Amino acid sequence: MEFELMKEKAPENFRLKFVVSREQTNDKGENMYIQTRVAQYAEEIWELLKKDNTFIYMCGLKGMDKRIDNILVSLAAKDSIDWLEYKRQLKKAEQWNVEVY
Repeated sequence: MEFELMKEKAPENFRLKFVVSREQTNDKGENMYIQTRVAQYAEEIWELLKKDNTFIYMCGLKGMDKRIDNILVSLAAKDSIDWLEYKRQLKKAEQWNVEVY
C-alpha cells in the first residue's frame, strides 16, 4: 500500500507492476514470473538502473534472482559494465532490493 501512495504523489516518477505467478501469462501464453516481466522490460530497466534516482524492489521464489542476473549481465556487458559488481554498488546504495523465499 505504501507503494500505491507513492505512485499517487508522483505518478510520473513511479511504476508499480505486479506479477502473480501461474495466474498471468505472457504474450506467448506461458506462465508469467518476475523474471519474465524483467525480460519484457529489460532494456528500460537497464537504462533506469544507470540513474542514481532509480530504486527497484522485487520479491519472489528463490532462483528468480539468478534468472534476473542472467538477463542483466548481457545488457550491462554492452556498456562494458560487470553486472555483479554494479549490482553490489546498487545494493549498497539501497537501489536494488530483491527478496527471495
